[in-house]
Formats: sequence, C-alpha cells, structure tokens
Amino acid sequence: MEFSKKLSNIVRKNSSILVVGLDPDPTKMPVSNIFEFNKTIIDNTIDVVCAYKPNFAFYESSGLEGTKALYKTVEYIRSKNSNIVTIADAKRGDIGNTNKKYAFSIFDEMGFDAVTLNPFGGKESLDPFVDYVDKGIFIWCRSSNPLSEELQKLKLDQSYGVKYFYEYLSILIYKWYGTNDNVGLVAGATNVGDILNLKKISEKFESNPTYLIPGVGSQGGSLEEVVSVLGKIKISDQQLKIPYLINSSRSIIYASVDDNYAKSARNSALKFVEKTKKIAFE
Repeated sequence: MEFSKKLSNIVRKNSSILVVGLDPDPTKMPVSNIFEFNKTIIDNTIDVVCAYKPNFAFYESSGLEGTKALYKTVEYIRSKNSNIVTIADAKRGDIGNTNKKYAFSIFDEMGFDAVTLNPFGGKESLDPFVDYVDKGIFIWCRSSNPLSEELQKLKLDQSYGVKYFYEYLSILIYKWYGTNDNVGLVAGATNVGDILNLKKISEKFESNPTYLIPGVGSQGGSLEEVVSVLGKIKISDQQLKIPYLINSSRSIIYASVDDNYAKSARNSALKFVEKTKKIAFE
C-alpha cells in the first residue's frame, strides 16, 4: 500500500497523530533487555499511536545485540498490527551505490514503511530512497538543536528569493519531488516560526507535505503553536492527507523509570492523544 494511504488509514482508525520514538537508553531503561523494553512499550501503546520511530543510534551503540533488537522490534510491530507505520530514524544520506544499499537495507531487508534522510548530498543522495514509490520519505530540513542555526539559518543572497538556507533547501525539495505525496519534511517544534516559513513556501509550489515534528514535550516545543501554524486535521475527510505527525520519545517511554513504566508510558500516550484530539482535530 502507498505510504500516504497507509498513514491516513491508521491516523483515522486510531484517531492519533502520535509517533512514539523507540529510543532505548540502557542508562534509563528499568529493564536490561532492549527488545523486551520495546515490546512492553509497544504492547501498552499500539492502540493509541499511528507510528513508531526507532532511532538507529540507540541500537547501533549496543552492538550486535542492539541491531538484533532493532530487527525484532520492527518484526514485532508488524506482527502485532501491520497497519501501524514504522519509521526508520536513520538520517541516511550518501551517494551512488552506498545509498542504494542503505535503501535496500531499510526497506527490503528490515521492512520499514518510511525513513528520515539527510539531504546534504543533494538529489543524488535522496533518489535511491524516493525510487521506492510506496515508501515514506522524511527529509531533514529544520532541526530543533540550537547550533543548527549555524548552517540551517545561513543567510543567503537576495538572488535566491528566500532569506535562509533551510528555506532554499525546501524549495529544492519541492522542485525535485513536488508531485510525490510520500515526501515530507522533518522540522522541529521548537522553531515554529520557521515551520510557518516552510508552509508558505510549500503553498507557492502547491505542495502539501507531511511534516514529521519532533521537539514537542521534553524539548519545550508547543503542540498548540504547531496547530496554529499548520492548521487542524479534518479527520472525517475521505481524501485525508496528514499535514503533520508529532513525535514524542522520552516523555512517553521514560514517563517512569520504575517497575510501573508500562502503565506510565500508556498513561502518557493516552494523555497526549486526548490533547491532540481536542487541539489538532476537527
């Protein structure tokens, strides 16, 4: 199934735009086994999320056992509910055959539905992933870390038509893939003014990307501000195109680091979903 349709279906079914970041940190986990930790989180949240997003760094840093846990986690999500979207937070971005192998690994070998990409290598570094027309692509455009401004908010000459590098990057993405419904942007909620600028640019290109938005919650981003910029979601729309997804990691999976972490994770996810229903849905 085409990614955008799969995403719309699960958002409507679960009435949720919540993406839970499965970022297992051995220094915070109340159990030692990465897969068992993920499995417990999944078991207690799968009916209230639309997607899970494992960040590869948290698995690769645990060596072979971490890599095995990543594979098992994706397989478990698929076996538990194949309608749930899986996003590989890998931020891959290379050239030539290297990226073809990355794309094959993430989509064919691991079976992810979507991936995050780093566009620094230009269109050549993105094409091997975008060629998977039924998969989702989220291109890293405006991150939430403060020092990102050194590059992402580099001021450009007036001839570029926009003020900052991240804005010009979005223009390139729309020129490359403007008609592809499966290509979206990653933009941090801590820079909501920049998300507004990205939205204005997309409107000029008559594009309607899905934004994957980290930074709400523990990083200080505001759901209310995101909704005020990107608008409410018409959940009853039969041609539903999801304008944004909200990622939350630490505030859910580490809502408690005690033995009651499963219950705490569920309560935190439920609280977030109820809030989005009131604020983000029409």
